[in-house]
Amino acid sequence: MINPMDLTDRTILVTGASSGIGRETAILLSQLGARLILVGRNREQLEKTLLVLDGTAHQVSVFDLSYVDDIPRWMKEVSSANGPLDALVHSAGVQFTRPLRIISFESIDALMSINVSAAIFLAKAFRQKEVCAQGGGSLVYLSSVMGLVGQSGQSVYSASKGALVTLTKSLALELSRENIRVNCVAPAMVRTAMSEKMLQLLTPEQSEKIEAMHPLGLGNPEDVANAIAFLLADTGRWITGTTLVVDGGYTAH
Repeated sequence: MINPMDLTDRTILVTGASSGIGRETAILLSQLGARLILVGRNREQLEKTLLVLDGTAHQVSVFDLSYVDDIPRWMKEVSSANGPLDALVHSAGVQFTRPLRIISFESIDALMSINVSAAIFLAKAFRQKEVCAQGGGSLVYLSSVMGLVGQSGQSVYSASKGALVTLTKSLALELSRENIRVNCVAPAMVRTAMSEKMLQLLTPEQSEKIEAMHPLGLGNPEDVANAIAFLLADTGRWITGTTLVVDGGYTAH
């Protein structure tokens, strides 16, 4: 029986692979047969991800995506050492909750640099003939339901994730002639180490209120990884320019 989500012999770069959704995505893609290039700033954490992957041909590439101008050069070096890339998943991101009265330009710039500017330059780098595999490829961004709805204290983060939704549409049109598909996944709250720490700072009543906003309960990183894999594999071959919402019903309200 043919598995339509088989990714055997495909080389996929995953940013933010040191933890959370990025790590779970890398694990699932390796189980589907892909060869992974794990990207993040912390080598030790990337090596931990490497240890739990299926297969042995995976690589680690330590890189700080805030150095946006260096992304195209770095991507050429990665593909030169590992072969052309078939796909790219941009899971790395920055999040903070901050009311408007204390937002600074520096905080906006830092968040937008990783969440938006790096996303644009990753696409610019990926489309290079020296980087992208012959025949095209697939690019998946990790947005958020905060890019689709509003929430107090999340204005800058929402703006950055909303930018990815519309960026996806424009890039899908521009890169379709190169047979590169561009899609986006927008999860609600997922149980990661980071979110668990945040929930611990809240009262039980506040935590219950947040969970109640998700009719199916809070998600797990694997739920988002499954959606990403679906878009990367042949199951998503006729899908481009879309945002797949994976939110346990959060946006159904």
